[in-house]
Amino acid sequence: MTIERIEAGPRMSEAVIHGGKVYLCGVVAGQAAGQSVREQTADILAQIDELLEKAGSDKTKILKANIWLTDIKSIMEMNRVWDHWVVPGQTPARATVEAKLASPEWAVEIMVEAAID
Repeated sequence: MTIERIEAGPRMSEAVIHGGKVYLCGVVAGQAAGQSVREQTADILAQIDELLEKAGSDKTKILKANIWLTDIKSIMEMNRVWDHWVVPGQTPARATVEAKLASPEWAVEIMVEAAID
């Protein structure tokens, strides 16, 4: 069995491919760090699109998503961006919880697992 790592660093890989699936790391805002939940979510989802493409997958093949919010009251703001991004009828299993994230500039973190063709 082969394990392929995408953008492997000293602490973690951005994505790992194994057994017909791609596992993404927890993705946080890059350019939108410190901005609104809406802007951070859009930034994160764009990064997810790029990582899935590098792995040979796309958002229609996402099996599972875990979402962490620093304030669960912001779920509707995040959901507006999420709902516009996902493909109707192709939505993954998903959990969303409140959690303290590693940096105060991050309000959202999203981790997905997806199938690969």
